[in-house]
Amino acid sequence: MPALGADMEAGTLVEWLAKPGDRVKSGDVIAVVETQKGAIEVEIFQDGVVSSILVPVGERVPVGTVLAQIDGAAGAAAPCAEAVAVAAKPAPTAPPVETPQPSPVVAPQGQRMKVTPAARRRAAALNLDLASILKGTGVEGSIRLADLEAASGPKMPPPPVKRGLDLSEMRKAIAAAVSRSKREIPHYYLTETVDLQAASAWLEHFNAEKPPVDRILPAVLFLKAAALALRGQPKLNGAYENGVFTPSSDIHIGWAVSLRGGGLIAPAILDVDKKSLAQLMAAMRDLVERARRGNLRSSELTSSTITVTSVGDRGAETVTGIIYPPQVAIVGFGRMVARPWTVEGGIESRPLVTLSLAADHRVTDGHIGGLYLAAIARLLQEPEKL
Repeated sequence: MPALGADMEAGTLVEWLAKPGDRVKSGDVIAVVETQKGAIEVEIFQDGVVSSILVPVGERVPVGTVLAQIDGAAGAAAPCAEAVAVAAKPAPTAPPVETPQPSPVVAPQGQRMKVTPAARRRAAALNLDLASILKGTGVEGSIRLADLEAASGPKMPPPPVKRGLDLSEMRKAIAAAVSRSKREIPHYYLTETVDLQAASAWLEHFNAEKPPVDRILPAVLFLKAAALALRGQPKLNGAYENGVFTPSSDIHIGWAVSLRGGGLIAPAILDVDKKSLAQLMAAMRDLVERARRGNLRSSELTSSTITVTSVGDRGAETVTGIIYPPQVAIVGFGRMVARPWTVEGGIESRPLVTLSLAADHRVTDGHIGGLYLAAIARLLQEPEKL
């Protein structure tokens, strides 16, 4: 069970999309788990053949539990769903792997019958005598979950697991995550007012002849500028874990999405600095739609290297974020407002936005943070280069 953020401790397996014997490759979605953030599609990160399913549908298990195993190219069994804790707690040195130990099913007197740990737990829950199973189908005849299902006879299917967003549980998870962040991370805060005259004029011209589906929102300019500015300040892009900061060579921005009815989630848009504005607009639309349906992928909840939040035209003038661990920074864009602004010695009415940064003082200080905000401001003065 992957850790899908700092606020996750457990998840419920609601659907298997692969079965023993299926060949899978890195990036395939093989399961769906239910968390406070909705139904999340779990991907795998290596090629191979599914050898066993260890967690049945409907079972709630803690982060780090091995859900299934695959046999890789070399034939060695390995966890098929990455069980690396992401920020919720220090990651274990090695996630537990429930590897079947080879032995005959019918053991000589005084020797222990070899059964996978998951099968042993399941047998106890079903009150099933393992000695009644004549032959196991695991490694060298060991008993696994599939053997228990066959031996226990026809059963009613498990009751359907409710899927969708539980906003009350999400609110609890958000509270736990931000409380931990404020308690453990020494935040510092900076703001910068940015003139959006050039960006607004360019955007109006760009959208003028395009149908609504192809138009770009100001938020896309903010997102791209925030990503490009990170190239010059890599200490704001990465993760702080176990007392060490690890910069990321990729720029995967967690885009804060406000959910209908309440709640907030920040799934990642990958490689933001490498995408065109049109590609970013499409990615943002898709991500927001799926986030509000509660239909995200596990990689989208574990890949973010920094978070950006934009309150849009109905929000406050300034937003000051709270860092989402293990990230070390969050960028905020407030509502665009018209204000007097000094231009070449005169005063004009200009569209302005307040840009904010909350960053981790264990990794950077106000000098680096200030340079980063100034770089975003410069990029927004030349929107045609984004």
